[in-house]
Parts: sequence; structure tokens; C-alpha cells
Amino acid sequence: MRASEMRKGQTVKIDGKLYAIVDYQHVKLGKGGAVYQTKLKSLADGSIQNVRLRSDETIEEAFLDKRTYEYLYSSGSEHVLMDTTSYDQITIDDDTFGDGPKYLKPNTQLQVSMYEGKPVVVTLPNTVDLEVTETAPEIKGATATNQNKPATLETGVVVQVPPFIKLGELVRVDTRTGQYVTRVKE
Repeated sequence: MRASEMRKGQTVKIDGKLYAIVDYQHVKLGKGGAVYQTKLKSLADGSIQNVRLRSDETIEEAFLDKRTYEYLYSSGSEHVLMDTTSYDQITIDDDTFGDGPKYLKPNTQLQVSMYEGKPVVVTLPNTVDLEVTETAPEIKGATATNQNKPATLETGVVVQVPPFIKLGELVRVDTRTGQYVTRVKE
């Protein structure tokens, strides 16, 4: 495809590496023709690169196959997922899985983007509900000030929660920011 046909969120292959288009601008330089100032995110390591492309330049579009998987378990730095339609299991490493082990319990559904049969991007659910396994006791009268306290959740991740959260309660955590969202009523 030509550079003038690119869109935000598209996946492209440049110099044998996969990138997601984060942003682009059509810029007219002083002398010469107009170019696209493009911000690309590497799918391999998450780094951001700025690349200039002429509008008539061709770039290779990469088509990712997005599938729903279920997280089964982790063993060291390997994580086992199961395809929810074919029941095939795949094993992925820490680099591809990212923050997944911090937030996921077994049987949690997530999206895996595959390129040529290999997993390249794991998309966690936006929020997860986890049980508080360790936190300081509730402080009476501490609701007047907005002072949070640390709480360890069932997956081992530590988040800051309001002082009224007690041991054994379910809390909702945003996997994108790692922050407490709300208490979950059962």
C-alpha cells in the first residue's frame, strides 16, 4: 500500500519488523515535496520510532489474525494459553505476554494477535476483578482524607486502594494503568 493510504492502528512491516501506526501527519517541508511524519510502535519491544515517508512510497501492510484465547497457567517464564474455538494450546514467553501474569487468573479470556502463526501482541481485558489477600486493617475516620493504602491481590500484584477496602474483598483493577477502579459487589 502507499504511505498516503495508511491509517492509525494499522500494522505494517518495515525492514522485516512489525510496527503499529500510532500517529501520522501530512507535513509540507520548505523545499521539496510533502511527507508523512509517522510515529510507529514496534510490536517486538514496544519502542516508539519516528519515520518520514514520502506519500508515493510503498509500505507493506501486515495482517494480524486476532483470536480469543483463555489463560490457563504459568510455569516460570512460559505461559500457556488455549484457543477458545479449536482448543489448541500455545506457549508464549514473558516478552510477548507483558504484564499478563500480574493481572490474570486461570480461565481469563484475552485477545492474541498472530502474524504468520506466531503470537506478536497479547491484549489483556481492560479490567479484572481480583481478591485482596493482604492489606492493612481499616482505619476509622480515614475516609475524610483521600489517603490510599497498599493491598496485595491474589495474583501477587500490589495496588493502592482506598482505606475502606478490607481483606477478602473483590476489587476491580485497570490492566492498562495498574490502578484500582472500584470495589466489586458480589
